[in-house]
Formats: sequence, structure tokens, C-alpha cells
Amino acid sequence: MTRERYFKMCEQLGQEPIEDEIPPDWEDFPEIAILAITVFSMLGDRLAADIGYLGKDFTNLSHYLEIYEIEDKELFLEILTSLESRAIKQSQE
Repeated sequence: MTRERYFKMCEQLGQEPIEDEIPPDWEDFPEIAILAITVFSMLGDRLAADIGYLGKDFTNLSHYLEIYEIEDKELFLEILTSLESRAIKQSQE
């Protein structure tokens, strides 16, 4: 849910928005998180016919690290692998 949709829903229900429930907006994320999300969406998916979604294909990751001039590679990879874990878990459900 986007921030805009949340506010619209609250308005339609006649409720005041609750600060802790307001979804974050792009501006709320640090730049490295936005870059990780961007690169995550650009990476290919690994699929197996009998298993399904296996995660992302990190073959081209070094190119993206260079293109986007990622300095904090450790944090970047932590965010990226967290996104991948969530995607795998979601596909299994």
C-alpha cells in the first residue's frame, strides 16, 4: 500500500491516520536502499521447472556495483539478500 492510498482509505473510513501505520515513501529510504531495490528489480530470476523460483541471478551484480558506484558494498548486499529472501519466501507461500 502506498502512502497516498493509506491516506485515501483513512479519509473514506473517516479515521485519522496512525503515524506508525503510514507506509514509507521513497524519500523516507536512504539512497543505498533505493539503489538496492532498483538493482534487485534489474537482476534476472533463477527458476527451476520442478522447484519454481530459486532467487535472483547475481551474475551481473559486479557491473551494477560499478555502474551505480556503490561504496558500502556490505550494506548494499545485506539489503539485496534480504529482498531476495523475502521474494523466495513469498514465492513458496
